[in-house]
Amino acid sequence: VQLQAFGGGLVQAGASLRLSCAASRRTFSAYGTGWFRQAPGKEREFVAAINWSGSTDYADSVKGRFIISRENAKITVLVYLQMNDLKPEDTAIYSCAATPGYGLLRNENEYSYWGQGTLVTVSS
Repeated sequence: VQLQAFGGGLVQAGASLRLSCAASRRTFSAYGTGWFRQAPGKEREFVAAINWSGSTDYADSVKGRFIISRENAKITVLVYLQMNDLKPEDTAIYSCAATPGYGLLRNENEYSYWGQGTLVTVSS
């Protein structure tokens, strides 16, 4: 399964940015997807997840500011992370992940497939 995340960049605090993740849909019909991030010197942490039925879950640090959504195309699925009111502490490498099934998952160990990350830098 190929996952590709893109859309990162350098923005000022308070700005918005949208990350996208493209995933091949042909491998499995039902899946859960998530976004994780890793800041310099820190461990990777959960950001947001969306399951097959469209239910969502967010880390407390981004709740109310970030929105995860999904768009199903014929053979490709796009998963978005709309990030609003960005803060310097949101600076990190953001990665998307996917796994077969119907779960809404926070644990990175439950994801089978990962895309390469995209860097988001928020200046103060």
